[in-house]
Amino acid sequence: MKNPLEILELVPDPEIPVINIVELGIVREAKVTSENSCEVTITPTYSACPAMFTIEEDIIKIMKENGWDAKVVTKMFPIWTTDWITDEAREKLRVYGITPPEKGADEHHIGKPKKCPRCGSMNSKQISRFGSTLCKASYQCLDCLEPFDYFKCH
Repeated sequence: MKNPLEILELVPDPEIPVINIVELGIVREAKVTSENSCEVTITPTYSACPAMFTIEEDIIKIMKENGWDAKVVTKMFPIWTTDWITDEAREKLRVYGITPPEKGADEHHIGKPKKCPRCGSMNSKQISRFGSTLCKASYQCLDCLEPFDYFKCH
């Protein structure tokens, strides 16, 4: 049987399908509790993240398909931070058209110009504090005129 963490890397984030829940930092732990049972600890990116129900169902389903009986535990503390996103996931976000958060940044970076994931220009402006999901803000590049999402820091 595959290692539970390897299996969890096959679960895409339902809102950003180019990254998985492990590289996004949602999966905190996957521990084996018996021969074919495991406990997966997850932390939501936001406390009201609507994707968490889908993620929990996806975890249980894929683990079952791979011979594991999984229990999913949601922990709210420590609070998820964008610093838990892997470097590989940050690059996948950029290629997908979402400007990844700066490491070590906080919410005070919202509203400041962000690098356009399409043309690389820093000449951008915030259009809305809320983007296509709660965890993103909407920006527009003032050079190529393309709108883009910025993954908010927290």
